[in-house]
Amino acid sequence: MLCAVRITCPICKTVLENAADDHEPRPFCSARCKLVDLGNWLNESYRIPTAERPEGNEGEFGPS
Repeated sequence: MLCAVRITCPICKTVLENAADDHEPRPFCSARCKLVDLGNWLNESYRIPTAERPEGNEGEFGPS
């Protein structure tokens, strides 16, 4: 049994009120927005914060 779900696209913010439960590009509204998101990942537009220092900043006396 398929039921309708509400999807808010994280890329363009379009709201699909009655999207099918098996909506193919979910959580996106369309294949275009899905590809835009993939492009953002591949271009390193998204960053995951870390507490680690970037490599190459060990200082003069090596890693601490």
